[in-house]
Amino acid sequence: MIYKPKGVCSREIHIEVDNNEFIKSVKFVGGCAGNAIGISQLVQGMRIEDTIQKLEGIDCGGRGTSCPDQLAKALKELL
Repeated sequence: MIYKPKGVCSREIHIEVDNNEFIKSVKFVGGCAGNAIGISQLVQGMRIEDTIQKLEGIDCGGRGTSCPDQLAKALKELL
């Protein structure tokens, strides 16, 4: 899945899942490279529902959203 995030620096989030239950890989295009790589590594192998619970609602600089929050939104669309 390729998700187009809104309100953040990242332009795309590429997501691969396994059996609609686990995250195989996540790649952010654009945004803060170190943070994006860190998030991608942390969520790899996690259950989709657990990831949504941990990341949903995280704010970046008063934007009302963040790259982790946008990842949670993308994962909700997958479910």
